[in-house]
Amino acid sequence: MIVLGGIKSARKWAFTALIALMPLSLVGGPAVAQNANFQAFIEAFRSQAMAEGISGDLYDRAMTGLTPNERVVRALNTQPEFTRPIWEYIEGAISRRRMDGGREQLAANAALFDRLESEYGVPREVLTAVWAMESNFGQVKGNYNLFQALATLAYDGRRQNFGRSQLIAALKISQQEGIDPSLMTGSWAGAFGHTQFIPTTFLAYAVDGDGDGVRDLWNSHADALASAASYLERSGWRANRDWGTEVKLPDGFNYALAGADVKRSISAWSAAGVRRITDEAMPASDVQAEIILPAGAAGPAFLITGNFDAIMRYNPATSYALAISYLSDGLRGRPGILGAWPYGENQLSLRQGVTIQEALADLGFPTGGADGIIGPNTRQAVRDFQTSRGLPADGFPSAGLLTRILNERQLPR
Repeated sequence: MIVLGGIKSARKWAFTALIALMPLSLVGGPAVAQNANFQAFIEAFRSQAMAEGISGDLYDRAMTGLTPNERVVRALNTQPEFTRPIWEYIEGAISRRRMDGGREQLAANAALFDRLESEYGVPREVLTAVWAMESNFGQVKGNYNLFQALATLAYDGRRQNFGRSQLIAALKISQQEGIDPSLMTGSWAGAFGHTQFIPTTFLAYAVDGDGDGVRDLWNSHADALASAASYLERSGWRANRDWGTEVKLPDGFNYALAGADVKRSISAWSAAGVRRITDEAMPASDVQAEIILPAGAAGPAFLITGNFDAIMRYNPATSYALAISYLSDGLRGRPGILGAWPYGENQLSLRQGVTIQEALADLGFPTGGADGIIGPNTRQAVRDFQTSRGLPADGFPSAGLLTRILNERQLPR
């Protein structure tokens, strides 16, 4: 992510003061007042963009006439990776249509994939799975005005810093690549093109995959796939190594070792009794790996390598990374997930996520903030709570655990 800087202190103070006076929510205020405040933000942000090297003419062409988009704010709070049970997300992602489409694209682009595998070491099936998940092979690239979506995120909500950095980066793309800003469309979150790069990722990793001297992720699937391969390779993807495998844990397994960034060699995990889900012993290997339990101790277990972490750099949701992993496995003819999901368990909503984060903090288990997103800090706080109460420390914030935590918070201390 690009760090914004280079603004003189007086400008920075004036900009900060103006933002501090703005309302905290786009939803609920009079439309006229909301739009006026938004226009004030657009005007104030202009000096910051120019300090980053953006021409005033380009800024005006990209930003003039924009209005806040409340659909963006609503979408921010209903991301499927975080609001649907992981099994629903994965089952929906690995559809027969995606599998069939993936096989067609593998055949149609064999020469391109040969070249990308040779240059970056990322398997064609993984790149095809990313292409399928991100845009359905270029059919769904997003129709939001990229600058309106990013300006909305930059103006208000829980991702203002993200929105502002991406807005500057999008302006730089338009300026550097000579792209008309009116043609730059994408998702509500500011991702665009066949492989849905966000602007800062484009600036850092995009490459020219078809040799025409232009990086065009909107219209060139070769550019988009080469850029995805470049990103994954530079994020730690290693050739001739799997993302991981589904495993069976031994009786008495210490669940505190799962999902806590505890890395051991595959051989060490095997010596500790971890086996493939098919009950086969794992091959001897010094590759470092960790165990994750995305649905807690009641669901499937996976042993993941650094290649899985590279996919997580693309989208930091375990559900997404598993979907990419198993879609690519399916394109290789491998079986899907064999372990049983806890279908009776409900995924916590964003509101419930905030509640459990606040309650854990009140009980002395800080989560680093209460945004409703169950990330590594929250899982560690859950694990610490479970350990202190003699529960299996799987780090999974189930609805039942939420009830227990809320009941404890109400007890006199």
